[in-house]
Order: sequence, then C-alpha cells, then structure tokens
Amino acid sequence: MKWFLVFLLVAATTAGDVFRSMGMKHHGEISDFRPGAIGRALALLVQNRYVIISTLSMAVSFFSFIKLVAIAPMSFAVPMSAATFIPETILARVLLKEKVDWQRWTGALLIAAGVVFISQ
Repeated sequence: MKWFLVFLLVAATTAGDVFRSMGMKHHGEISDFRPGAIGRALALLVQNRYVIISTLSMAVSFFSFIKLVAIAPMSFAVPMSAATFIPETILARVLLKEKVDWQRWTGALLIAAGVVFISQ
C-alpha cells in the first residue's frame, strides 16, 4: 500500500504541475490585479480544461500524501514526494518544450539518488 501511494502521489503531483503550466501558458500572464480583472481572470481559469485537470490531480496528490503520512514515517513520505522532480523535468523538456540545461538535469539526478537512498 505504501508504494502504491508513493506512485499515486508522484503521478498525480506531476500531472497537476504539468497541466497547471499548460493551463497558465494557454491563459497567458495575469497583469491586471484590480478586483474586477481578477474576477474575470478567475472566471476564465475555471473554464480552462488544463487548470481543471490540474486541480483534480492536485486533490488526488493531497489525499494520497495525507494517507501516506498516516501509514509511513514522515521522514519517508516527505523525501519520497521529491521524486516528482524527475518526471517533471523530463516532461518539461519533452511535452512543454522547455530548455533544460545541464544544471537542472544534474539536480534532478541528485534528487533521484536521494530518493533511492531514502527508499532503502
């Protein structure tokens, strides 16, 4: 059960972050912070399918993490949640077409190594 929750947490968080990025790139930058403009921006965002998928994914992530913390030590659960950096970096490069330099790849690999050490 513990490893299923880790997988679900990583998958849901990754999906949530990637879809949030896609949704905000689709929507564009919010630069007008007057109350009426914020209301209009929110009205558009709640209709954005990427933002909706992101929100649902992050809800799954949240409840997976809550359950994981309930059955596993916090010293295991929190570092394991860092495993999202690996698929997120890959998807940023492949799906979002972002430039990922060698420092970011190195950081993702170091995080992966840390997750392996924690999982023992």
